[in-house]
Order: sequence, then structure tokens, then C-alpha cells
Amino acid sequence: MKRVIIIILLLALLTTACSPSPQGTEEPLSYEMITAAEAKEIMDTHEEYILIDARTQEEFAQGHIRGAVLIPEYEIASRAPRELPDKNALILVYCRSGRRSKIAAQELVRLGYSNVKEFGGIIDWPYEIVK
Repeated sequence: MKRVIIIILLLALLTTACSPSPQGTEEPLSYEMITAAEAKEIMDTHEEYILIDARTQEEFAQGHIRGAVLIPEYEIASRAPRELPDKNALILVYCRSGRRSKIAAQELVRLGYSNVKEFGGIIDWPYEIVK
């Protein structure tokens, strides 16, 4: 009798261990929040990264971080698939204060980008900007 119970338990364990997770229990995909200093370190030490400015054209024209690509947060969903073809690329995102960069980073992750880092707003950027 004990042997039958053990076999049943083992079979139950094997079938549940190999089945997909119940809906809603998977870890949500997310982006990494980093500091301005960490973003600057990445920019200084990595050759390949994409820097996204999630503000408006007018804000971008007033000053932006060197090398930034302007994709306003409200255009990420429509422009990212065409302009950011590599979903594994290192992507750094900022805006003015951090609100829109969070929205943009979340949208990038929702679209399948796997290496997104958000570092808040240019108002907290203590380094050089281009005007």
C-alpha cells in the first residue's frame, strides 16, 4: 500500500512540475531603474547602447543628453518596432522628471525589449547636455 501511495505522489509531482505556470503567476517583465551616475557609467564604458529621450520635440531642442534619440513617450508603441529592431539591445531611457521615462520603459518591456534601464529625468542629470 505504501508503495502505491509513493508512486501516486511521484506521478503527481512529475506532472505538476512540468506543467506551465497558472495564468497570472509568471514573474512580470520589468525594466531596471538606475541612477544618473549609473547611466553615465554605462555611457562611458559601453560602446553599444541606445539612449532614448522620451520628452517632446520642444523639450529636446532646449537641451538633451549627447547621443539621445528623441522618441516621445506617447510614440514609443508605434515607433519602437521600426526604429529599435534589436529587442535585446541595451536601452537607456530618460525624460524631464522621470514620469514619462517610466511609462516609456514599461511600454518597451511590454513590446518585448529585454534590456531596458530607466534613469529618471534630465532635471537630475548633473552632467553635460547639448543645446
